[in-house]
Amino acid sequence: MGAVLGCIADDFTGATDLAGLLARSGAAVSLRIGVPDASEAETAAEFEVIALKCRTAPVDDAIASCRAALGWLQRAGASRFFWKYCSTFDSTPEGNIGPVAEALMGDLGATQTIYCPAFPENGRSIFMGNLFVGQQPLHESPMKDHPLTPMRDSNLMRLLAPQVRGEVGLIDRLTVAKGPEALRAALAQRAAEGVAHVVVDAVADADLAIIAEACQDMPLLTGGSAVAQPLPALYAKGQGAPQRGSAPSVPDGALVLSGSCSQMTRAQVAAYLGQAPGFKLDPLQLATSGHGAALDWLKAQAASANPLIYATAEPQEVRRAQSELGVAAAGAVVEDALAALSVAARDLGIRRFVVAGGETSGAVASALGVTRLDIRDEIAPGVPWCFAKSNGSDIAITLKSGNFGAESFFADALAQLNAA
Repeated sequence: MGAVLGCIADDFTGATDLAGLLARSGAAVSLRIGVPDASEAETAAEFEVIALKCRTAPVDDAIASCRAALGWLQRAGASRFFWKYCSTFDSTPEGNIGPVAEALMGDLGATQTIYCPAFPENGRSIFMGNLFVGQQPLHESPMKDHPLTPMRDSNLMRLLAPQVRGEVGLIDRLTVAKGPEALRAALAQRAAEGVAHVVVDAVADADLAIIAEACQDMPLLTGGSAVAQPLPALYAKGQGAPQRGSAPSVPDGALVLSGSCSQMTRAQVAAYLGQAPGFKLDPLQLATSGHGAALDWLKAQAASANPLIYATAEPQEVRRAQSELGVAAAGAVVEDALAALSVAARDLGIRRFVVAGGETSGAVASALGVTRLDIRDEIAPGVPWCFAKSNGSDIAITLKSGNFGAESFFADALAQLNAA
């Protein structure tokens, strides 16, 4: 049958977020780490998600990798495509959201697309083109201090305009609330005015359903994961509920790895340390001494203790490490350590991994040799358990975006898997 919808995500946790929401429908969802080999297109699922690591890559590199992913998805049979980025529109004045969207539009011959990073279930909403995180405008939220993509403006049109060549416009919530036909008419009007890039308001799940219905036949949609969630039901067209096979069994014993320094992840680490042993990584020590001390500590832990290794720190600690090592080097030394420790844990027999942070998730998944994930039930909105092969063994892994999940997320994740 081939793929029905082909999706490209700009980081690994964003990919699992999207795949988890698509899988709520019961559809077969496959998540690929990086662009697969051409021969794998023959094994495509109905809904294919390709996870890239291009959110903060140089613009030309991001465009090249996304175009390569698009080519594979086309060979896999997809004729509709989704470009997924973070629900907080993480980007810089140079990109990469807009440049990638424009490049994909060019390859597909699309003259218009929408931008809708809203995720009401996780507190992300758009009103009059302004993005809110809970009740805070984006530029007043903790995202204003993000170490790689600090967001200092909440207006999506102002954020997007410097990134694209085409005209940018808005369809506000008052129009969306009138229903799919009104939205289609507004999009047609914007197209007649030459507006190629349309920000669309959404403050509730009902808005997302309207947007998905109105835009389902566009060659390319862009946004956060939530606007894609209704698409499987729309594309199924009454074919009945799909069935997934059973998940593999993996032995008890888990490792929690956290590289995110988001406000929520800091709270999650603090909560989990009240019930499990933990080892804190210091980027400055890693840069001089490596991760040997953490490895020795890990070897001394019982797998049943479900230990935590983390570099999660307060903003002032992050700034101190970045000032001494440089922003890129401070991040890389942590990612390299957590990736190496995940492999060591696997070789010690651990088969369950909980990973927090987009960059960390990419590093860990790559180190474990994970190339394809089978998406299963969500632990929290946008964060599913996944199953994969690593060095020939079945593993369970969840890749969590920094700000997602409740404070009890790490314990919740392990409890859910134990109950399955």
